[in-house]
Amino acid sequence: MNIPLNKRIEQLMINMERCRWLPSGLDGDYLGVNVPEFKLHVYHADSLLWSCNVVVGQTVHQTTLFYGEVKYVVFSPYWNIPPGILKNEVIPGMKADENYLSKHNMEVTGYQSGVPAVRQRPGPANSLGLVKFLFPNNYNIYLHDTPSKSLFGENSRAFSHGCIRVGEPARLANFLLKNDPAWNESKIDRAMHAGKEQYVTLNTKIPVFITYLTAFVDRQGKLNFRDDIYRLDGKLTKMLLGNEQK
Repeated sequence: MNIPLNKRIEQLMINMERCRWLPSGLDGDYLGVNVPEFKLHVYHADSLLWSCNVVVGQTVHQTTLFYGEVKYVVFSPYWNIPPGILKNEVIPGMKADENYLSKHNMEVTGYQSGVPAVRQRPGPANSLGLVKFLFPNNYNIYLHDTPSKSLFGENSRAFSHGCIRVGEPARLANFLLKNDPAWNESKIDRAMHAGKEQYVTLNTKIPVFITYLTAFVDRQGKLNFRDDIYRLDGKLTKMLLGNEQK
C-alpha cells in the first residue's frame, strides 16, 4: 500500500518485458526458478505440476539469470570448494586449526601454485546435501540439496553464494528420473544416502529457466509483487522508459 501507483505500473511494464524474453508453448517438462519469489516451479507444457521453496544467492553473490538444460543428477556429491570460499574461509580456517579439514570432512586433492585444492566428502553434512542437479554452464550455477533446512522457512531466502538450494531435492530427483526404468524412489533414496558419489545422465535433458520476475500473475489469477532483491528493476525501467529509479 505504500508503493505509489505509478511505480506499480512501471513494475508491471518491465516484468511484461521480461516475460517476452521467455519462450512460449513448450511441449515437454521444464523447470523455472523465479529468484525474487524464492521458488522452483516444475512444469509440463502449460501445466504447473508442483512448486517448492528455494534459497538463492545473496546480494553480493547474485544468482545468475540464464537458460540451461539439466543433464546430470549427482547422488552423494563431493563439494569442490570454489576459489573465493577457499581463499576467504577454508585456508584461514586451516591456518587457525590444524584439524579444520577433518572437522569439516574435507580433504586436499592437490596443489596449484602452492594453493591447495580442497573438496568436502559426501555425507549428510556436505554443503551440497545428498544430491545436486547439473546443467553445464559458464557460471558454475546448479541446483542442490542442503543440510541447512531451516533456511527454507524464512520469508526472504537470499543466503547462498550463487547456487540454488532446493527445498524438495528427493522429489526433484524422482521427477527428473521418472522415465528411466533403472531408477525408482527407493533406489534414489539409497543413492542419496550411499556416501559414494554417483553421476546419472538423464535420458532427455530438461530445460531450466532462471528468471527474475518481481510482478507476475499466479495460477489462481492473482497479481503478485515481490521485492527487487538485486535492484534490477530500476536499470530495466531506465532502459525501457528513460527514467531513473531512486
